[in-house]
Amino acid sequence: MSRNTNDGVPDPEREGPRREEPERAEPQREDGAPEPVPGPPDAPSRHPTWTRSRWVRLVRPVAAVLAALCVTVLATIGTLRNTVLDRGFYQHVLDDERAYHRLYDEVLVSPEAQPVTRSLLARLPVPESVVTANLKTVLPPATVRELTDEQIGAVTRYLRGETDTLAVSVDLTPVLANVDKLAEVYLGGLVSQAQGREKADLSVAVKRIEEAVDDVAAGRRPADLPTVDLSDRAVKDVARLLLSGVPKGERAALRPQVEGALAVGDVATALAAVGPQLIGGRAGTGAEEGEQELLRITEGGRWNVVEDLESTGVRTGALEYARGITRLALGWVYSLAVIVGAASFAFLWLTGPRRRLRRLRAVGWSLAAGGVLTAAFFRIVQWEADGLWGRAPGSWPPALAALVEDLERTALQTLTTAGVSAALTPLAFGLFLVALSFVRRRPRAARSLTAKGRTKLLAGMSAVTTTAVVLGVTFVPAAASGSEETYCNGSAQLCELRYDQAAYVATHNAMSTTADRFISPLQDGDITAQLDNGARALLVDTHTWERPDQIAQRLKVSEFAPEMRERITGLIDKAQPSRPGLWLCHAVCRGGAIPLVETLRDIGTWLDEHPGEVVTLIVQDGISGERTRAAFRKAGLDRLLYTPDDDPKAQWPTLGKMVEDNKRLVVFAEHADGPAPWYRNFYRYGMETPYAFSTPEEMTCEPNRGGTGKRLFLMNHFVTSGGGSRIDAREVNAKDFVVDRAQKCEAARGHPVNFVAVDFANLGDAAAAVDTLNAARNP
Repeated sequence: MSRNTNDGVPDPEREGPRREEPERAEPQREDGAPEPVPGPPDAPSRHPTWTRSRWVRLVRPVAAVLAALCVTVLATIGTLRNTVLDRGFYQHVLDDERAYHRLYDEVLVSPEAQPVTRSLLARLPVPESVVTANLKTVLPPATVRELTDEQIGAVTRYLRGETDTLAVSVDLTPVLANVDKLAEVYLGGLVSQAQGREKADLSVAVKRIEEAVDDVAAGRRPADLPTVDLSDRAVKDVARLLLSGVPKGERAALRPQVEGALAVGDVATALAAVGPQLIGGRAGTGAEEGEQELLRITEGGRWNVVEDLESTGVRTGALEYARGITRLALGWVYSLAVIVGAASFAFLWLTGPRRRLRRLRAVGWSLAAGGVLTAAFFRIVQWEADGLWGRAPGSWPPALAALVEDLERTALQTLTTAGVSAALTPLAFGLFLVALSFVRRRPRAARSLTAKGRTKLLAGMSAVTTTAVVLGVTFVPAAASGSEETYCNGSAQLCELRYDQAAYVATHNAMSTTADRFISPLQDGDITAQLDNGARALLVDTHTWERPDQIAQRLKVSEFAPEMRERITGLIDKAQPSRPGLWLCHAVCRGGAIPLVETLRDIGTWLDEHPGEVVTLIVQDGISGERTRAAFRKAGLDRLLYTPDDDPKAQWPTLGKMVEDNKRLVVFAEHADGPAPWYRNFYRYGMETPYAFSTPEEMTCEPNRGGTGKRLFLMNHFVTSGGGSRIDAREVNAKDFVVDRAQKCEAARGHPVNFVAVDFANLGDAAAAVDTLNAARNP
């Protein structure tokens, strides 16, 4: 026997010569490279002895539970950070519930909300049929959104702990700035509601007009106004009566407008013109009184919302409680969860089985459990949160209570969706790691790696998994809660419609307004007020100031009735002296004019303040295309102009695309076609109905200019009887009347109506009719 060392290792010197083993041939791959010799599956690695201690086996379950809880905490905080602590979340909820539209269409027009609406309307008795339009004049939707966003910012700063007190106050300066416009807009609707068709002799008419002046001065709706034929002398006498209550300095400027209206017996327009200037009357001082009242109520123009809410029984305790939780969560809880979670996962990895793949199992189950706990938590919140904010006070209008409840429900549902989405990230990665841990043999590529290479591979996988989980619980909630949605002309759905599929309110002779003192006006509010009230197409006339010898010629081709033309001829020389430049006029500039370039700048400013709106101008062009192009360039509108395809049959883009590209102003001409590529002849692209209707019953859908088969359709929807007819506008602008005629014209022409052109857009509800038409259209 040979002697061995004490450790059992044979002594080579005492053994005979070793027999050499025959050399094995290395297996070859198809490409000639040597095939690595497979080793045992998942070869054991070095493992510290302390990992097999008894206390480790006791602590591992605790570490797994802590890891799962930390995942839940991080996912929950990530969700809160991107929802209830982010102002974009609230705007998303408001937009999702169409809160701003419902505010005007449901809340502020409900009978229970009349005290509020009357305060906003300077406490003037505005006819119900024009409440919505006038509310948008005083409080435009863009202003509401801006004010709301300011309050959301205050609440989120409070919840994040950046401010110590909940100070929500509304700056009413934009509202007060708009109150002054009200008198010029509401009076047209007020007196139009009283206008009748009965004709009266002069003595009776004068008496009734005197009574109407007293009513308007007192802020009351006048009794029915007569339609009366007045001689030239009678026109002057009645005009003197109406102007007697106007300050002397204003009479000369108003006289042509008043006499022009009286010349065709339109007492309502004459009253609407003088109403805002009546001395001592509520019609004249109502806007100022309303502004002073708002300043008094709001203590200088800022409305403390918290105080008013608490006075109506709404408590802010829930917000205070939420603030305590969010401050705690964003503070040491978040940091502790990161530290404890990292330590727990590291402990599970280090104390796991010798085979590295199997170590992933405990880590994976902890991640998956954290995802399940997160989803369960948010589901429980959804179930238990019903009634968390309490019910709206009984003093609230039902429409407002319903809106608030819908907003709460949508916010809770969006929060739950974001939380569940955040839970999917650790759940998915956890299950992936668990599945990977059950792989018994390493892939061929992994078997070729050294032990050090396999360690680096697993470390890289762990880093990717950790990064994915952290990013997932941080950013997935933001994606689930939704980015700020694009709105086109006030609706997200309209963004999907092509320009030639959507319907728009168009104001006929938009520049001819009571506010701008036109003789025989066809609108009450100025162009900005029309846009605020929902008009998205403006039919305007461009001119240069006419010479005296051109006046009669222009009047011949105007829409005025013959007797009105005669009257105007005697009035226009008194109206305004000749002025150079480019103007927007109705037939003759001496009968009323506003500067073209300045008005275009106002339209551009409005578009900048309303980035989701698309506006169309259809120009009855009394100036050349070159001068028009120069005017638009001078007004700075080149950046907004959309250039139509040169082929009228080509497909138009969607409104969403136009908003995205910021090409939101479309300009057509009645006669010109260029030279600017964006300035196209409307009747190459569009068709229309007749426009010379004397009564509502005469309205037809027969082809007129532009023929048939065009991609754009203009429905002229106004009555011309010696000029614009207020009483007929009130009838034909009614929602049902507009919708019924539009549907008939669409059936007759085989194309949807795009532009609904109306007079006195503040009367009736043409905007609601257009909303109804758009709601029924699909991309």
